[in-house]
Amino acid sequence: MQKLLVGIVVGVTVIALGTFTHVSGALPMLGSDPATCANCHVMDAAYENWFHAPHGGKTKCVDCHLPHDNIVTYWMTKSYLGMRDLYLFSTGQIPDAIRAKPMTQEIVQHNCVRCHESGIDVVVMGPMDNDRLCWACHRNVAHGLLGASLAPLQDATGYPSK
Repeated sequence: MQKLLVGIVVGVTVIALGTFTHVSGALPMLGSDPATCANCHVMDAAYENWFHAPHGGKTKCVDCHLPHDNIVTYWMTKSYLGMRDLYLFSTGQIPDAIRAKPMTQEIVQHNCVRCHESGIDVVVMGPMDNDRLCWACHRNVAHGLLGASLAPLQDATGYPSK
C-alpha cells in the first residue's frame, strides 16, 4: 500500500511538473530560492517580513518549512505542500492571515531545535517542555513582527501552543 501511495505521489508530481514546466517554467520550484516561494502574491508579506527578520539572508524557506530527516520525506513533503498550495491558490481558498497547519508546526518546531540545539541560548535556557512551540516566545525571529500574514496587525492568539 505504501509503495502504491509513493508511486501515485511521484506520478502526479512528475505530470504536474512536466505540465507546469512547459506552461510556466516550474523548474525553479525544485530548488530552494526563497524568491521562488514568493512567486504567489499571497506570500509577499511572508517573504518581505522574512527578508528583514533576523533569519533573513541566513536561512531559506526550506530550512524551516521542510523536514530534513531524509531525502525521501523532504521531497514527498515538498511535493505535497507545493501541490496543496497550488490547489488552494488556484481555487481562491488562501486566507488573508496564513497560519501553519499542525503538520507544518511540527516540521518547523523540529527544525528550530535541529538548528539551535547546540546554540548558546538553548544551552543556557535548557530544553523547553514539549507543549510550547519555539515561536510562542520567539515570534518575530523568522517572519518579523507581522509573521506570515497579509493582515496589517496580528496578535499571538492565532498561534496556539502545541
